[in-house]
Amino acid sequence: MKHLNLANKKDHFKPLLSSRQVQSAIMTLKPGESSSDHPEDEHPRSEQWLFVISGFGLAKTAKRSLKLKPQSLLLIEKDEAHQITNTGRIPMITLNLYAPPAYTKAGDVKPSAKK
Repeated sequence: MKHLNLANKKDHFKPLLSSRQVQSAIMTLKPGESSSDHPEDEHPRSEQWLFVISGFGLAKTAKRSLKLKPQSLLLIEKDEAHQITNTGRIPMITLNLYAPPAYTKAGDVKPSAKK
């Protein structure tokens, strides 16, 4: 069993815990901040489950946009270019799960997660 206290995490994006099959990470976006400059497919071999803890935002793909609010759960499929933007006035905090794991402990995309 592993446990983390996330109360003092201030990083923009931070991988948390990983197993062979799944990885968790926390993302904090400041008001107006986006996960990338445009929708991109950063981890094409991993699906991403994004749960909004606090704040409001917009999830964009090539085909659609969805509003996000606290307790929203979003599935980003493998090979789906996407961008998450904070549209609110407070930090937007999300808990993200990647299957299989997509990032190194430092937050870089794993070579095996790329095509």
